[in-house]
Amino acid sequence: MPTPSAPSLTGLAPVLAPATRILILGSFPGAASLAAQQYYAHPRNQLWPILSALTGEDLAGLPYAERLPRLLAHGFGLWDVLGACERAGSLDSAIRKPAANDFARLRELCPRLETVGFNGQTSGKFAPQFAAAGYRTVILPSSSPAHASVSFEQKLQAWRQLVNQPSL
Repeated sequence: MPTPSAPSLTGLAPVLAPATRILILGSFPGAASLAAQQYYAHPRNQLWPILSALTGEDLAGLPYAERLPRLLAHGFGLWDVLGACERAGSLDSAIRKPAANDFARLRELCPRLETVGFNGQTSGKFAPQFAAAGYRTVILPSSSPAHASVSFEQKLQAWRQLVNQPSL
């Protein structure tokens, strides 16, 4: 008997602006995010609390529609490395038939972009491509609730690399 195939899924539109300096790339939205059509919608995902700490503004406490313009005002953008895939559930390990987003116009859309942060190891596999394009890259511990073995404080410490540029 053939096994049923995983559903074919399409990701979310990028959250970018010409003033974006730091782009956070996840792998692909989880089921809760796709259902809500919101980045990092799972209530236990730590992305919004981390970004609140990095920006000094309670983004996590704002309604989603108000978070995005405030995030952009702080120079951050959000997107995923994959634009489509097949997956049952929310785990990156379940992703099949991945299709990368088209990053060819990124410099045109975000001329001030300097740093690309990868939210977890799956998206981090794309770091060499972005480093070769001249961006500073930082592979970060995943904000996903599936990575609960790393504490919020440990994650936040690592994520501070996005805003604390190394001295040249």
